[in-house]
Amino acid sequence: MPPELTGEVVTTHQTSMETACAIALGSNLGDSEQTIETALARLERIEGMRLGVQADQPVRARSQLYKTAPVGPPQPDYINACAIFHTTLSPEQVLQALLATEASFGRLRRERWGPRTLDLDLLFYGDRVMDTSSLTLPHPRMHERAFVLVPLAEIAPDWRHPVNQQTVKELLNQVNTSGVYPLVA
Repeated sequence: MPPELTGEVVTTHQTSMETACAIALGSNLGDSEQTIETALARLERIEGMRLGVQADQPVRARSQLYKTAPVGPPQPDYINACAIFHTTLSPEQVLQALLATEASFGRLRRERWGPRTLDLDLLFYGDRVMDTSSLTLPHPRMHERAFVLVPLAEIAPDWRHPVNQQTVKELLNQVNTSGVYPLVA
């Protein structure tokens, strides 16, 4: 299996080591489609973050957009996607980059599972397992969420969850995917 899909540390044309990480993107306030596209572009401009997989791999670095039913209080449907980045940043630095990007889109954390202009979650960082006061890897609820697993399975079906040892595709087969639809432009 290619290292890009297993999350192993890989060497690139650069002199530093990169780690593959999977990021979930979601939005249900404002122009959500444009927000996600712009967020991806901004993340890629961060030094040490590179959207993509190796050129010889037959997978895409980002999923298509999906319309998904919200979790939590009544609110508009979400637009969701996932992307694979390669990074030289630490997991904590990636998290800080995600939080800063959310803030740049006016994200306010007022209500758990409430509506948001932009939600960015670090799902996987290689095969790293960690649990600190600010970051848990892999994401602690990703295996329960079709709105994460459907787009992630599109781009990384064979990435193995480092705790339960199931692939993303296997995890996807265990959740109800009703309410998750490819967005048709």
